[in-house]
Amino acid sequence: MNGRIYLIPVTLGGDDFLKVIPEKVISLTRQLRYFIVEDIRSARKFLRLIDKEFPINDSVFYELNEHTGESDIAHYLDPVSNGSDIGVLSEAGLPGIADPGAKIIALAHQKRIMVTPLSGPSSILLALISSGLNGQNFTFNGYLPVKPAERSAKIRELEKKAGEGFAQIFMETPYRNQKMLESLVTTCHKDTLLCIAADITLPTESIRTMRISEWKRDLPLLNDKLVVFVMQ
Repeated sequence: MNGRIYLIPVTLGGDDFLKVIPEKVISLTRQLRYFIVEDIRSARKFLRLIDKEFPINDSVFYELNEHTGESDIAHYLDPVSNGSDIGVLSEAGLPGIADPGAKIIALAHQKRIMVTPLSGPSSILLALISSGLNGQNFTFNGYLPVKPAERSAKIRELEKKAGEGFAQIFMETPYRNQKMLESLVTTCHKDTLLCIAADITLPTESIRTMRISEWKRDLPLLNDKLVVFVMQ
């Protein structure tokens, strides 16, 4: 009998995994010995977090990130043919969303391997549902351009779509969050709504939705925080 692939959620940061990862997910993860991960070091850290005695040395890790070629992942699913289950781990949150894990999931479907998603936190979805913006029609845009002019042009494009009723979700790396916020408040119309969801599920969590004109009067410090922006 073939094994299956489990899509395993991890924390969005912090060590209190019991608050965000269901107990059944933790129990199942502890039983797995094959993993496809975005980063081996952080995957091992997570496994030791949920189980201090986890047999790391008896486990097999396949790395899948933006540097992994298509030909490199061809053998990653071999253990399934031998009846073993494999867990897919993202760097944070759910595999397959803003995550290279989608490649191995697509390959699993091609090979008729059963894919089982497990419940856990997604910063993107948690930001959207707590924003008060349109959860019926929305687009996740990933990371916007780094260069200021290109970033501003993209912001104007997203704002236009937001004005048509589609919530626009995007992210930035922590050290560029402040630049992103500055671009937003200088580029967007004063009545555009912006949700800044920072450090979701962490003790420092802060989620606020205000108009651009209000943000201009009360700019938060966002560097070094994990932030998801939602605009409408």
